[in-house]
Amino acid sequence: NIYSVSKNTLDLLENLLAWSRSQSDVIVYSPEKLELKSLVTGVMHDFQEQVVIKSIKISESISENEMVYADSNMISTVFRNLISNAIKFTHKGGEVAISSKKETNSSFVEISVTDTGVGIAKDAIDNLFRIDKTTSTKGTEKETGTGLGLMLCKEFVEKHGGKIMVESEIGKGSDFIFTLPV
Repeated sequence: NIYSVSKNTLDLLENLLAWSRSQSDVIVYSPEKLELKSLVTGVMHDFQEQVVIKSIKISESISENEMVYADSNMISTVFRNLISNAIKFTHKGGEVAISSKKETNSSFVEISVTDTGVGIAKDAIDNLFRIDKTTSTKGTEKETGTGLGLMLCKEFVEKHGGKIMVESEIGKGSDFIFTLPV
């Protein structure tokens, strides 16, 4: 219980600090060539305890040499928020998958964080990335959130020239898809 509360507090603090720095233009955008697989693997490692507690299978299918041109800190924040949400809204025994594919005739890679969780109502999807509509919904094990994570994801993805979108169905899970330049 103490671990869970501490982790939620840390997540809140990290999101609030990142959001406030981005709003005051204190965050320096420093893109570089990054190997996507090692970035994702590093972020996934941070969630091992939560995955074990909820008996969730987490997997990634990203090519060994998939490169993106991105700011490591910003994109790690995007992955942390999307993976955290996927775990939060997936029932015990569920699955979370992270994958990528190069878009045809494009200089972008499409990345997906997919879960078998509770899903999101169609009318709520439009409000997910809006600051004026921030809401926080409790997870399947009553986990809490800030309501800022997805807005921060949108801001950071768009700073890279990418887009973020959601496909979801109640009771079947969600797929958060975003693009990054190669």
